[in-house]
Amino acid sequence: MYHSEPMMADFDPHFKVFHDLMPFKVQEILLVSSLYDAFIMEEDGSLATRLIHEYHGLNLSKPPKITRAGSPGEALALLDSGKFDLVITMPYLGGMDACALAREIKKRWPQLPVILVAHNLRATFPEMADSGIIDKSFLWCCEADLLLAIVKNVEDHRNVDADTRRAMVRVIIYVEDSPLYRALFLPLIYGEVVRQTQSVLDESLNERHRILRMRARPRILMATSYEEAMALYQAYRPYVFAVISDARYRRAGRLDSSAGIEFLSHLRSETPDLPLLLVSSEEGNRGPAEAIPAIFLHKNSSLLRDEVHRFFLDHLGFGDFIFRLPDGRAIASAANLQEFERQLRRIPEESLRYHALRNHFSNWVMARAEVILAQRLHMDNFAAVDDLGLLRDDLVHKVRSLRKLRQRGVVARFPAEDYDSEVMDFVKIGNGSMGGKARGLAFVWALLQGAARPGSPLARHAVTIPKTCVITADGFSAFVAENGLRLEEGMSDERIADTFLDAPLPSWLRQQLRLFLQRCERPLSVRSSSLLEDGHFKPYAGLYATYFLANNHADFNERLAQLESAVKLVYASTWFENPLSYSRSAGHGRDDAMAVIIQQLAGADWGGHWYPAISGVAQSRNYYPVLGMRGDEGIVHIALGIGKTVVEGGKSLWFSPSGAAKPLQFATVAAMLDSGQQEFYALDLSPGACLRRHDSNLTRRNIHDALGEWPVRQLVSTYVAEEDRVRDAFLPGPKIITFASLLKYGQYPMAELLGELLKLGKAGMGGEVEIEFAVDLAEEMERSVLYVLQIRPMVGGGRPGEVLVSALERERAFCFVDSALGHGHIDSIADVVYVCPDRFDIARTREVAEEIGVINRRLRRERRPFLLIGPGRWGSADPFLGIPVQWADISGVAAIVEVRNAAIRAEPSQGTHFFQNITSLGIPYLTLDEGAREPGRPTPFLSWKRLHSWPRREDGVFLSHLVLHRPLLLKCDGVRGEAVAIFAEDLADDHGANGRESS
Repeated sequence: MYHSEPMMADFDPHFKVFHDLMPFKVQEILLVSSLYDAFIMEEDGSLATRLIHEYHGLNLSKPPKITRAGSPGEALALLDSGKFDLVITMPYLGGMDACALAREIKKRWPQLPVILVAHNLRATFPEMADSGIIDKSFLWCCEADLLLAIVKNVEDHRNVDADTRRAMVRVIIYVEDSPLYRALFLPLIYGEVVRQTQSVLDESLNERHRILRMRARPRILMATSYEEAMALYQAYRPYVFAVISDARYRRAGRLDSSAGIEFLSHLRSETPDLPLLLVSSEEGNRGPAEAIPAIFLHKNSSLLRDEVHRFFLDHLGFGDFIFRLPDGRAIASAANLQEFERQLRRIPEESLRYHALRNHFSNWVMARAEVILAQRLHMDNFAAVDDLGLLRDDLVHKVRSLRKLRQRGVVARFPAEDYDSEVMDFVKIGNGSMGGKARGLAFVWALLQGAARPGSPLARHAVTIPKTCVITADGFSAFVAENGLRLEEGMSDERIADTFLDAPLPSWLRQQLRLFLQRCERPLSVRSSSLLEDGHFKPYAGLYATYFLANNHADFNERLAQLESAVKLVYASTWFENPLSYSRSAGHGRDDAMAVIIQQLAGADWGGHWYPAISGVAQSRNYYPVLGMRGDEGIVHIALGIGKTVVEGGKSLWFSPSGAAKPLQFATVAAMLDSGQQEFYALDLSPGACLRRHDSNLTRRNIHDALGEWPVRQLVSTYVAEEDRVRDAFLPGPKIITFASLLKYGQYPMAELLGELLKLGKAGMGGEVEIEFAVDLAEEMERSVLYVLQIRPMVGGGRPGEVLVSALERERAFCFVDSALGHGHIDSIADVVYVCPDRFDIARTREVAEEIGVINRRLRRERRPFLLIGPGRWGSADPFLGIPVQWADISGVAAIVEVRNAAIRAEPSQGTHFFQNITSLGIPYLTLDEGAREPGRPTPFLSWKRLHSWPRREDGVFLSHLVLHRPLLLKCDGVRGEAVAIFAEDLADDHGANGRESS
């Protein structure tokens, strides 16, 4: 058996029907007994404690509470003052017997069940059997399992109408008039039903789902007479699963020794395949039982428990399914649905027909609480089928469809021996936490299951997650502990990586990875999922390592070695400088732990390179809503190939989901030529490719080298120089990635799908969200698939409040922007570090980043936050689009100004991991577009002259570092997107509350 992490069971639509089952639960029991009776009943320990143990032993939900009353008067007083679901009474109560008490209770609470338990048969008041005053009577045998059976039987009788109507729950009818044998058989039947149902529940389900599915176990309805039994059968005939009957009980008001035989004979005439069991203390009834035919069981058999168990296994579909030939010879078996499907493909046609037409398939599946599949496999559906090949295909299709459906939205524990990668989409290795990124992925996986509403594009197009395996964080903990790894002061990232690579993974993890990889032949991504990653307040986006594996080496052991190395390198990144610096900035005082996500890589093999047609990031909030865009419409950034282009700040196309047909970025031909993507990332599939520590086999390709590949041809347009025009066709001339076939001509509704996903994610997470995705375009566009790779909350800085930037403050500021993220004011910055425009060299941005890192480390040691100003995208992976700083290079920054000017005119940074981490820490992020003019609005500016006028602490090769006598004031109005930075000396003397109003 394999289990899985509890996850959103209340949300899962596949199990919604089970939530509504068993609405009535016995939660409060009133036990009415003398002190002596109570002493006898609790001779072997507290009755309540034994009942709790019985519930827990069978993995049942909340056991009821027992309240004891010592007299009828006390019992009636308790019933007046509190709500009870069941009354259990002993026969003699001093001054009033159980019948009198029951009569009084029924008069005042007619629906309240009253059960009599007695220590001898005479005290069960047999003369009151048909009076209806006492619902049922039992002989007490000092067993807690009888109390459990009584409780469950009361619940079953109350719930059966609703449960059969809602979920076609099966019914077992048990007919017995003897309090002695009822007390013996009812616990036996319940114990068998519960244990057998638990043993056959679908192996892939998580524990929450297993408990829910237990609600669909067969209901046991008890009758004491022929008429009562017949009424139950007639009322629930479509749902009757089996009948267990005594031979002798009352019929027409008199004891009839053949009542049971006649009752079962009638049932057999109407339902030929119904399992029937006759229980009798008279051996002479064996022959009549076999003539029905029905199974016979002697009540006084020394093997009674084993024989009941065998009846459930052989006739009610519990246990393994035994495939037989018509002559009864066993030829195969199946213990679960996966093995069942496998054998259906293999068994001879005569065995297939034999079982199908005797309803064996339906009964076996019904025992697994698979009601709908049991209906579809009922023999009535196959009676007219002559082509056994079609019958086999139909059976296999129905079973496989159910298995796939049951896995959707479920995170299952990795089943080492029976892993079916075609059916199981999301598995986990280990028992610990899945980490933030995997939790987000599991959340959206569950969220998608209820998203395909009528009319939604999500109902018409495939939106899913890649096949995923998560190594939980206990794998990391075991790896570190078993190898005695310690983070030493001053260890470089390179040394940490070498140390981790030299250490072996735990043996259990290596074995699980081997079994996983044996069933996985597509390229893989190996990604971090730390416990702190993608949180609501500190997302750690992009700070940990991701590796890509071609997974195509001829030697399986080499493939496995590369996978193990990738896992260890992801583990090592937990201790790298960037995430540790971020943790210090975020104020996290504890070490992180790491889970790992292994995913099949979206895309296909194009000329020895693997890549998806499109990768991107979609955000529900647009922090830069320019030229008529609205912030609440969201924004999408997309690029050809693997998503490294987008998340690391390379050239990508951005648009609003509602305005995708006319991206503002492509407003002119010149803009298209300037900002159109020319290079993309793909995974190298060449035979010699192996895991590389820094770039994970990714290669950067020029689009003109891939014009023969279908995704590129589908997404490019052509620049026709003679016309100075871009045509949306594959013509001679320079090519530009425009995505026009999708965005402009709507051949695939990507923008509409992303808009729906953003709404879905925002509603589910209760706030703004960011989604990473990839799209595999098929030549038949309706077969294309959008893969959700990650979802996380977007985090804005600051607290809400009124922060107004006045005209006077704009006049006195050395910097004003009308595109700012953050909210509030900062008056603790006394250091300004800026890239000098006259010394800036776009070819040397990596050196600029190194120089910033040196200053940052010194200022962090001195605990001096600083304002950082410079051109282009901060944190860009493309050194020609901005300064490629890592987080460790700017971890002491208090605010950032991103300048767009003649030197670099890159689009703003939003959509990158770097940008996500900046905003999550509440660091104001100001974007200045020098030269931008918008009628009716103040013009943004930065006074380089004012900056240059201040004395410097130092002038570097590219940077200047100012030290101010008094801290400057930075005000950021996140509502209006405006911000000013003012030197203290330029503030008016009367600059009061309005100028310094905090959020």
